[in-house]
Amino acid sequence: MSAEQSSGKAEPQASRPLSGAAEQAGAASASGKHKKANIARLGPVGLIVLVLVISGLGMFWSVQPKPFSVKENLAEMIGSDAISGDAAPASKVPGTAVVATQIRVAKTMLHKPGGYLRNDMLPPGVLMDNMPNWEFGVLTELRDSVRSLRNDFTRSQSQSIESPLLQRADSDFNFDSEAWFLPSAEEMYVDGVDNLEQFLEALVSGNDNSASFYARADNLRAYLEVVEKRLGSYGQRLAASVGDPELTAAIEGQQSNAAGEATEAEATAAEATPWTQIDDVFYEARGYAWALLHMMKAVRIDFAQVLRQKNAEISMEQILRDLEQAVVRKYSPMVLNGHGFGVLANHSLVLASYLGRTNAAIIDLRVLLERG
Repeated sequence: MSAEQSSGKAEPQASRPLSGAAEQAGAASASGKHKKANIARLGPVGLIVLVLVISGLGMFWSVQPKPFSVKENLAEMIGSDAISGDAAPASKVPGTAVVATQIRVAKTMLHKPGGYLRNDMLPPGVLMDNMPNWEFGVLTELRDSVRSLRNDFTRSQSQSIESPLLQRADSDFNFDSEAWFLPSAEEMYVDGVDNLEQFLEALVSGNDNSASFYARADNLRAYLEVVEKRLGSYGQRLAASVGDPELTAAIEGQQSNAAGEATEAEATAAEATPWTQIDDVFYEARGYAWALLHMMKAVRIDFAQVLRQKNAEISMEQILRDLEQAVVRKYSPMVLNGHGFGVLANHSLVLASYLGRTNAAIIDLRVLLERG
């Protein structure tokens, strides 16, 4: 065999391993490109999934809590025999319905789905504004009722000593609602709930002389005066959503006439609410109405005898009916801001109408307590 033939036969044998290495290198390169392509595709998919999860949580956390039964809540906290009567319920220990309702309202605000959101620094809470404003409305009413409990309901006269528990609770609930670190708003509000629970326990046991409750007409009237001002303010801000001075003047003029204090300057003082704040005002007013509904139901129980003596039960029923309509579920995902009899509704004006009717009924109730 010649050398040429030998070399010719050897060439294919030497080229085989080189060809296999090239194939392996090509396969590895293709696999690397395939992995990079998969990673490149997973990035947008992961981002979409993250956005969907955050959006879903945000929508779930934005659902307003349902109203609870004030009677059942009182029975759970201090026993089933805490209330006497069915048609016209009354608390056997005055003040227990008000304090138990304040505790439940505060716990609902703190422990609803998502917890307390107003001071959140991470998504989805930091991206939300409807529920945080609802929480602030609830907190506003809670502050008003706890302050009235401290200064009016538990004081026999102006020279009497206030309860240290209510003093601390009032201070706790007036802490900055957006504080998130050392201490956070939640920590202070939980401490306020603890003080209210201790006061409720002392009120039921009767062992603490500083834990008292005086269900008198003048005490209730002082609280209603605070509620009137809140409802008047919310009504004015809601009515200003359309930016129509004549419409705002008409709605505000009706509320002022009910109080007997209407002036042209007051009726036209409201400025148009910026479109970016319309939903903020709406949900804050809804939160206040939700908390006020439960508080007025508690007042009806603790002040049952006073309302009966002043023939004010019908006015109280009117207040509760209007507040129940003010907090019904809103099915539209957006707060619509139509005008007049246009195509779209105006949720702010609807809520302003119910709060205006509530305010008028509260004014009637206050007058009955004073003169009835």
